[in-house]
Amino acid sequence: MAGAKKNNPGIIEPTRSELEILQVLWQHGPSTVRFVNDRLNEHKREVNYTSTLKLMQIMVDKGILKRDESSMKHVYEPAQEEQKTKSVLLDRFVDSMFQGSASSLLMQLLGNKKTSKKELDKIRELLEKFKDNK
Repeated sequence: MAGAKKNNPGIIEPTRSELEILQVLWQHGPSTVRFVNDRLNEHKREVNYTSTLKLMQIMVDKGILKRDESSMKHVYEPAQEEQKTKSVLLDRFVDSMFQGSASSLLMQLLGNKKTSKKELDKIRELLEKFKDNK
């Protein structure tokens, strides 16, 4: 899996397929390979069980997942918190695509997507909180 890179100490950047597995585990908590594979097949795309198993074993070797082998069915969980992983990935994305500019990212997002009034109100509320904290 050449796509995963270490950008920050202790944080490994997952590949797209690894992120799909992490999303299942973040949403549902520690799970078996069968459970993860079933969720991927329901929500993403058709994936063979053995492919999911192999990828999750590789993720354990990389330190992206932890495996509990105390019972017959091995249970996997993310090694890092969801927020920590997403923060590293977002920082890398903003740095590489928007020269580190959060405002450029926000302008691109608002320009590309139909933003609801409710979402705009949430953004305004968040901006007011940041403004008050400065």
